[in-house]
Amino acid sequence: MNRYVQQGDNPDITEERLKATFDVDRFTEFYHGGLKRLKSRRKVERYLEEHAELRDIRPTPFMSRDELIDNSIRKLAGMAKFNEMIDLNDIEKTTYFLQMVHVRDSMPFSLHYLMFLPVLNSQASPEQLATWMPLALSGTVIGTYAQTEMGHGTNLSKLETTATYDPNTQEFILHTPTISGAKWWPGSLGKFCNHAIIVANLWTQGKCEGPHPFWVQIRDSETHEALKNVRLGDIGPKLSLNGSDNGYLIFDNFRIPRENMLMRHSKVLPDGTYVKPPHSKLAYGGMVFVRSMMVRDIANHLANAVTIATRYSAVRRQGEPVPGKGEVKILDYQTQQYRIFPYIAKAIAFRIAGEELQEVSKQLKKGEASQLPDIHALSSGLKALVTFEVQQGIEQCRLACGGHGYSHASGIPELSAFSCGSCTYEGDNLVLMLQVAKYLTKAVTSPVASGICAYLHKKSSALQSALSSHKTYSDLQIVQDFEHVTRRAVLQAMDKLKIASGTMPDAWNRCSVELSKAARWHIRLYIVRIVLSKISTAPEDLKPVLRTLAKLYIFDLQVSNKGHFMEEGYMSAQQIDELKEGIWDAMSTIRPDAVSIVDAFAIHEIELKSVLGRRDGNVYPGLMEWTKHSQLNEKDVPVAFDKYLAPIIKKLRSRL
Repeated sequence: MNRYVQQGDNPDITEERLKATFDVDRFTEFYHGGLKRLKSRRKVERYLEEHAELRDIRPTPFMSRDELIDNSIRKLAGMAKFNEMIDLNDIEKTTYFLQMVHVRDSMPFSLHYLMFLPVLNSQASPEQLATWMPLALSGTVIGTYAQTEMGHGTNLSKLETTATYDPNTQEFILHTPTISGAKWWPGSLGKFCNHAIIVANLWTQGKCEGPHPFWVQIRDSETHEALKNVRLGDIGPKLSLNGSDNGYLIFDNFRIPRENMLMRHSKVLPDGTYVKPPHSKLAYGGMVFVRSMMVRDIANHLANAVTIATRYSAVRRQGEPVPGKGEVKILDYQTQQYRIFPYIAKAIAFRIAGEELQEVSKQLKKGEASQLPDIHALSSGLKALVTFEVQQGIEQCRLACGGHGYSHASGIPELSAFSCGSCTYEGDNLVLMLQVAKYLTKAVTSPVASGICAYLHKKSSALQSALSSHKTYSDLQIVQDFEHVTRRAVLQAMDKLKIASGTMPDAWNRCSVELSKAARWHIRLYIVRIVLSKISTAPEDLKPVLRTLAKLYIFDLQVSNKGHFMEEGYMSAQQIDELKEGIWDAMSTIRPDAVSIVDAFAIHEIELKSVLGRRDGNVYPGLMEWTKHSQLNEKDVPVAFDKYLAPIIKKLRSRL
């Protein structure tokens, strides 16, 4: 049953929706985490439908950078009139509202909501929160989060910005010693925010205590001009996010009160004595929270891409396999299915993993230290793996749309540019994977490993996989096979590290490729476990389609990495062939449900921003309508033609 069927739709897409073998609304409810959360999303969507002033006046690909900034601020000002949609006690609803208003071109205040407020909430003391949070929520304080420096990203210990405590005045002195130490990249830092949470290396009593966050006012409350000893500005256009004024910031011995250090977990006393946090990882609570949100949101980028590619493939006809029978839907070609369907499965798997990570990361807010290493490693590894594979998937979806996928009308170029930045911001992916590898080295050498690392201390129950048929391949067998491959990858990398010569940094560098691969397997194992566990709790009527999607994700992962599963004869060539058959069977089963599955993601047209992926399937009239937004079409003869080409043509004709 698919409620997306409406009169006036393209007959081809209606035909697809009538094939649904499951209730699309039930799937949507499962995918979005329950009816309550789904109703909250739809409330936001209705709100945007009813308030045109919160939407773009024309498609953003046709706007200049100045127009993009103006468009963002215009919508932001409109949001101020409708602040009932901003509720920091419901961060999911608030985030979705912001995403729907600004979609994929960001906005000057995005980091205020996505980083500044969450970090303030997790790192400030109760007394500080009582003072600062009302200001931050009122709109009088507009904040950003400034950690990254021009020459320093994820290596926090080497940040150059310093906060040196002066006990005589009970102030911290913020200073940028070199150009490479300039804060660089934070959204809204350039022109629009007036405060920032600054991450700087804290010095007190002649000792560096490492990076800490500070609440810092950087612009005058009345004039909005930069304060004395503060230099800041916009860094210029980027690949995407050009509706945001990503900026730079330089301090010249700028003083702030001692009380401006965020002191939930650590503090500096008036005499300069440093009080350590109960656990070193607690200082990274804000970062872990943001990464947990990123995993789910980036998975949604992939859901957008596969929705566009699947819907378009259902209405695009090309090729006539049987002469005289007419052209067929490109979704009927197995090659097209193999390009798209595994990424539909990944979108669901990654979303499930992101949801689970958000749940476990909530323990950081409680200050519980026992699982912090696990959570920190998971957030790092999932962010790295998911962002990279989502970017690959978006590109495959662009290719699946043929030539039209190259047009901004498809929505995919903007989506791709928007999404690819996630591979580097909030931690470079390779650096994060190596952080996971360091965590695994400790888990391997620990006498006892529990939780998600317990598999490292298991002994393989068999020298060979028990797989006989993909149809009888149980969840338990799947997990055992992934544990075997992951354990082997981790132990091999650790063995190589042990025998590597030279200093530990040199040895680590020479083994870093194998170490990052092992870390990637650890994260894959986690995703497989979580997906199978989550689907086992799904409503019975949804289990068939969900299990088919899960098997497609898992079998494709195994076949694509068959060398790891075949090492030392753990799996045979025949078993790999059996998994291939499982892939073809899964794709065949998914084919009649494909459009209904992506419909169940419930991605609103405002968010999708795609002519090719429009709900009604009326792609070709939509493409012609798209051309009306082009400024080049405002005049039949462009000014440039009259200015440059016409005189040349006239001169050439005179010689004929």
